Amino acid sequence: MRSVPDLAESLAAVYGDDRSRLQRQYDRYLSAMACFITLAGPGPLVIFRAPGRVNLIGEHTDYNHGFVLPMALDKDTLLLARRRSDRLVRLWNIEDDLFTERSFTISADIPAGPVGDWGNDVKAAAQAFFQSTQGKITGMDALVAGSAPWGIPRAAGLSSSSALVVVSALAIASLNGVALHKEEFARLCSEAEWYVGTRGGIMDHFISILAQRGFALRLDCRPVMDGGHAHYRTLPVRIPDGYRVLICNSGVPRQKTRSQYNVRVAECRLAVAMLKRQYPQITHLRDVADDALHLSREQVGVLLDGLPEHLTIAQVYSQPDLAATMTALNTPFASDQVFKVRARARHVVSENERVLAAVDALQAGDAERFGRLMNAAHYSMSRDYDASSPEVDILADIARHTPGVLGARVTGAGWGGCIVALAEDSDRGIEDTIAEQYHVVTGLTSDIFVCRSAPGANLVYRGIHN
Repeated sequence: MRSVPDLAESLAAVYGDDRSRLQRQYDRYLSAMACFITLAGPGPLVIFRAPGRVNLIGEHTDYNHGFVLPMALDKDTLLLARRRSDRLVRLWNIEDDLFTERSFTISADIPAGPVGDWGNDVKAAAQAFFQSTQGKITGMDALVAGSAPWGIPRAAGLSSSSALVVVSALAIASLNGVALHKEEFARLCSEAEWYVGTRGGIMDHFISILAQRGFALRLDCRPVMDGGHAHYRTLPVRIPDGYRVLICNSGVPRQKTRSQYNVRVAECRLAVAMLKRQYPQITHLRDVADDALHLSREQVGVLLDGLPEHLTIAQVYSQPDLAATMTALNTPFASDQVFKVRARARHVVSENERVLAAVDALQAGDAERFGRLMNAAHYSMSRDYDASSPEVDILADIARHTPGVLGARVTGAGWGGCIVALAEDSDRGIEDTIAEQYHVVTGLTSDIFVCRSAPGANLVYRGIHN
């Protein structure tokens, strides 16, 4: 394919001005463009991207109306697309040996593929926009390009699925001339992902859309209603100079994430239902430590300790308020499911406090305090939320004991995947040390890379190619 000068300029705006990195991204885009033209034929071509994310601190707080501190990655998912005049979506993946061709017709009720099917994320976006526009959209021919080394590692807790929902939604909206405020767009993508069976929060979609290079994003996940519209408070938070963020993949794919995620959502909602008996103003776990409740730290501890350690399905349905909570969730659970309410609530309440403290630490340039908060967050995720794994615990422990590392914690939904670590920006060979020790202990290989922040999802390039 011939050179595309205006593409190079667009890539610099996304990935920075490092010439070596830009050349590799340029080659990646050209390869994807050639693949698309081979599959879809010559003609108009639009390229969109959506980044993955690493959550620096604040895990499983978003769906509890709490606080999170994510940062977008320079590893992203590309979608190359051409608008169609009908409602058909033809979908290819550059990794066609793993993800074979899909096609579907956009409607208000698109039949889902099997659980975990890669096409479901695109269907989720298409169905959401069909419903929100009363059917005033058409389909597309599209190629997804998210392969290594520039794509988002799959099953690593770096939000590859949400990025595919976002980039698909962005393509459908742009090709059909649908304009949405960024916050409204993020909310729509969040709700769209319910299609794939995950009753999650808004963090992944907000950071994928609102990110700025050089900054993390403090997001308050409680909506503020204004004239019937929901708005969210955000604050860009700069990472201090002299440090770098490392992402270390445990090599263990996340296990049973969707089912365990939905259990945690239920456990948090059950905790809220029980706390409301004493404090009716509580609507989410975020409220427990809110100033409006006027509770001291000791009183919060006593309140949480009053929650039951375990609840069986039978116990839940024997109590009308808890049964109503489960009915509202509309999520099936096994008859032998046990809900660990007290520990889950304790994690969420303490994690919210850690996020706010972490923002203060970064703004003050206190990286050591931020590292200590990361360590505490990991222990809470592992012990109270039971959302880690033995290998991830080992990797985090090795990282935090490596000279030059200030803190390390599991990131993402958990149950495998990655840790994130804050390290001094030096030539100590920190990454090699962590990887070598992890391999000695577990026999596994940890893929470690420096996280460079990236801007949010965008249209990168538009042109006509033969």
